[in-house]
Amino acid sequence: MTAGTRRRRSPERHAARGEARIPQLTRRSVRNPYPPMQLLSDDQVEAIHDASMRILEEMGIELMSPRGLDLFRRAGADVDAATGAVRLDRGLVAEALKSAPAFVTLTPRNPQDTVVIGGDRINFTLVAGPPNVHDRERGRRPGNLADYADLVRLAQHFDCITMLGNQVCAPVELPANTRHLDTYLTNLALTDKAFHVSAIGRGRALDGIEMMAIARGLGLEQMAEDPGLTTIISVNSPRRFDGEMADGLITMSEHGQAVCVTPFTLMGAMSPVTLAGALAQQNAEALFGIVLAQLVRPGTPAIYGAFTSNVDMRSGAPAFGTPENTKANIASGQLARRYRLPYRSTPGSASNAADAQGAWETMMALWGAVLGHGNLIYHAAGWQEGGLTASFEKLVIDVEMIQHMIAFLEPIRVDAGELALDALARVPTGGHFFGDPHTLERYSTAFYQPILSNWQNFEAWQEAGSLDATARATGVWKKALAEYEQPPLDPAIREALDAYVARRREEIGAGDP
Repeated sequence: MTAGTRRRRSPERHAARGEARIPQLTRRSVRNPYPPMQLLSDDQVEAIHDASMRILEEMGIELMSPRGLDLFRRAGADVDAATGAVRLDRGLVAEALKSAPAFVTLTPRNPQDTVVIGGDRINFTLVAGPPNVHDRERGRRPGNLADYADLVRLAQHFDCITMLGNQVCAPVELPANTRHLDTYLTNLALTDKAFHVSAIGRGRALDGIEMMAIARGLGLEQMAEDPGLTTIISVNSPRRFDGEMADGLITMSEHGQAVCVTPFTLMGAMSPVTLAGALAQQNAEALFGIVLAQLVRPGTPAIYGAFTSNVDMRSGAPAFGTPENTKANIASGQLARRYRLPYRSTPGSASNAADAQGAWETMMALWGAVLGHGNLIYHAAGWQEGGLTASFEKLVIDVEMIQHMIAFLEPIRVDAGELALDALARVPTGGHFFGDPHTLERYSTAFYQPILSNWQNFEAWQEAGSLDATARATGVWKKALAEYEQPPLDPAIREALDAYVARRREEIGAGDP
């Protein structure tokens, strides 16, 4: 069955066969109703801000882009053409940030799946970028388009996943210079949710913008006024923007699409070993990229990206879900709010398996992202092996944790019905509430219903095969693929997308990036 033909069995067929569908929370725009946690005092936030301004003013950032250097030069920054070093004063930063919007709205081809990033909104994305994939039945293997398509189907099926990242896995069997066309087309065919495009150079970014415009039946000018895409601009920390990323940022900004600038500040390796020093560097690098976006096109939707964690000082390997990473996720939210910018965070894990370590590390970082009022929780489902592998089982485990978090974010209701004084009066001392009308009216919706947890007693669990959570996750993702339903796509739009991909494949093959 091809990527474009697999469909979900209808609910009626499931009912006829006595099959229960995977329980999911109803699709919703998730909001965080609680005050953000503050690990830093106001004075400490200002101290980090001041340190980051000194980095920009005194040390500068290397920018490997002639167009970007010219934009900064014309804005009044100190630009060293020989080294690419750009030094900009805090006044220039403050002035540029005035045009950055506090909210980012992305409209995909299905307007019902519009994404709002900012304020108290919280959105969860699929893992992005791994070169490998894994599941318990087929093992670890290089990324490929067939697995890519199945992971996109899972993202469409699970309602708690708001949007896709850029390339949930790299389809390495395809030519590197054109595979982005295949992944964009797969995204647009198999899901109607928003997604991120690659910003490695102008061509990849513009292809994503053009294809989303086709899918929405819009021109590029209309897309600029009503953006549908974002991208991650990764900084080569410490203090370097490479030319390809800068060109991608400039292209996205020219066309009014959202940019998320994310420094790669691993403490002890690409940033100081101290959390305060790493946050100051992260802040300087993120603001530098956001200022550049505003110089290209004032009002460009921009997201403050944070990815500060630490390394294992014995091996140099990246570590995620650590106490330091969790604190950084919370503190970075305070910095983003200082500039009234939407905030991106990540719940990562360095575990090589979908095991207990992977779960506790991800949950630690996820708590940091939620308590820090992250608006875009990137790599939220399927991240394994420090981002080197997209795992089918980990995706299901993460979906369970995301759904737990969404249920936790539901405010507590306190009214006459919830206080249950009538039920308390009816049930005698020492009695139970199982059969009381108050319980019977609410029992089916009173509590969160998990997709993965098993609450059987030991004997029943043993009789059912003694499956642990990871083993049960295999059954869940296979069932989700069976339930998947491909969203409709107008045949004329699909034909136009196919024609665009064919034309661009020829142009790129002929040397046009």
